[in-house]
Amino acid sequence: MREVWISNLAVAADTLKHSGASHGGGESSDWMLHHISDSRTIDLEPFGHITLPQFPPIHIGGITIDLSITKHVFFMWLVSIILIVVLSLVARSYRRSVVPHGLANLVEVFVVFIRDEIILSVIGKEGLRYLHYFLTLFFFILLCNLFGLIPYGATATGNLAVTGGLAFLSFILIQIAGIRKHGLIGYYKGLVPHGVPAFVAPVMFIVEFLGLFAKAFALTVRLFANMTAGHIVILALIGLIFVFKSVLVAPISIAFAIFINFLEILVAFIQAYIFTMLTALFVGLSIHQH
Repeated sequence: MREVWISNLAVAADTLKHSGASHGGGESSDWMLHHISDSRTIDLEPFGHITLPQFPPIHIGGITIDLSITKHVFFMWLVSIILIVVLSLVARSYRRSVVPHGLANLVEVFVVFIRDEIILSVIGKEGLRYLHYFLTLFFFILLCNLFGLIPYGATATGNLAVTGGLAFLSFILIQIAGIRKHGLIGYYKGLVPHGVPAFVAPVMFIVEFLGLFAKAFALTVRLFANMTAGHIVILALIGLIFVFKSVLVAPISIAFAIFINFLEILVAFIQAYIFTMLTALFVGLSIHQH
């Protein structure tokens, strides 16, 4: 509860700063995007900000690659380090005792749930060979989602480049699983159901082939939209204080913002589950084409 209050107060302080700047002659329409978009600084309002390291862009042919560290990159690295450390400690605890205790017991709940309720129920025993990928996917997305709810944190999964990258990895896994099961020709031949008339088969193949990319696109947009929407609602509620320019609105705005914050915790778990489950579903469809 205390962290939620601190988070909302930090957002309110930063919003007041940008609101004041906009009334000084600038545009006021971008104050909300300031909070949810990527940036090269980590805002610690009202204590200042941290400027992240920047590197000169790399030019390869006509392509420019910028490897500078941004806010979302920083939090993805932080999430990765935390997962490596925590899960390594959990794995080490199993060497001492096969009976989980403490943190290992909590992690095992998620591992068993993903294995039994997602992998085995959707893909079958053939999906166990990809269990490590689904566990990594779930824990990474979950932690990235939760980091956007802590004070001064950022939601990396609210970035299309991040969700697109995750969807691309899932797309590659879907193709690998199907080709491993049916062979290269057999997999793409299986996109067209048996018994389809010959004159319809070319159209069906094109539709099903485009559907492979549509699945990855759906994964990208679904996670991005859901993680961005909640933050926009919270910012809009806090922004009402400055729209009406009255402290009388503050108790109502903050109360609803806190409620949405707690709802966002639930959404963080649900979206990590949905992305993992849909990826497993698509892998299952590529393996069991019938």
